[in-house]
Amino acid sequence: MVNEEGLSISRACLLVSLSRSMWYYRTTRDDSEVMDKLTEMSEIKPNRGFDYYYYRIRAQGFIWNRKRVLKIYRIMGLQLRRKSRKRLPARVKTPLEQPTEPLQVWSADFMSDSLVTGRRFRVFNIIDDYNRAALCTTPAFSMPAIRVIGYLKQAIEIYGRPLQIRVDNGPEFISRIFVSYCETEGIEINYIQPGKPSQNGYVERFNKTFREDVLDAYIFRNIEEVYQQSEGFREDYNKYHPHKSLSRKSPNQIFKEFSLGLAPMKKEDCLT
Repeated sequence: MVNEEGLSISRACLLVSLSRSMWYYRTTRDDSEVMDKLTEMSEIKPNRGFDYYYYRIRAQGFIWNRKRVLKIYRIMGLQLRRKSRKRLPARVKTPLEQPTEPLQVWSADFMSDSLVTGRRFRVFNIIDDYNRAALCTTPAFSMPAIRVIGYLKQAIEIYGRPLQIRVDNGPEFISRIFVSYCETEGIEINYIQPGKPSQNGYVERFNKTFREDVLDAYIFRNIEEVYQQSEGFREDYNKYHPHKSLSRKSPNQIFKEFSLGLAPMKKEDCLT
């Protein structure tokens, strides 16, 4: 590569993930077998260190001198490898369908804004996808997973337990404690694909209305004022907000019709 492509030694080593010391390394004995074994170990267990590799190699019957193996390990630059970053499991795209009754699917999301002092706060929103009812619009300065679970529990105590909850891949939602809670309660978590907020379109549309009517409409001096305005908005929204996709009816009207067995929602009804 250096001779044929005219690259510098530094550039060539970078492209093939080889340390410069390895390029210049010369020995009077053949260390290729040691290198092959270290390479094999690093590919099998990339996050392990020298001791792990060395004793696994010894267990395979290769009784090489420790100092010799360590020297080659360092020359190969294996000690410079960084811990691999955790990756999210693959998320499967699911269509945003209109549920046919309450408690089939809830959607949850966070919003953020700041007080007049500049202090940031977040708002945790939950809606029922069936009638777009606002089940939670709670503000707080911090939203650790345990607090999110508390707000979710409050909504469940009031409205009942959903079969499924649609969320993004935020740290609160992928945390072990949140996942464990949902598993215990029998709630399926439907994660949207990263960077695809439109897959959580019902709550995203709700967020837009909430921002227009609350966050952008008022100046807040403290978190209590945010809470009061949020609760006032939620009550008015559920009682009176006319949804175009719900035949200009409010969430409460849709729920009342469902309770009376009137005009059930159709799956083909779309988000608008």
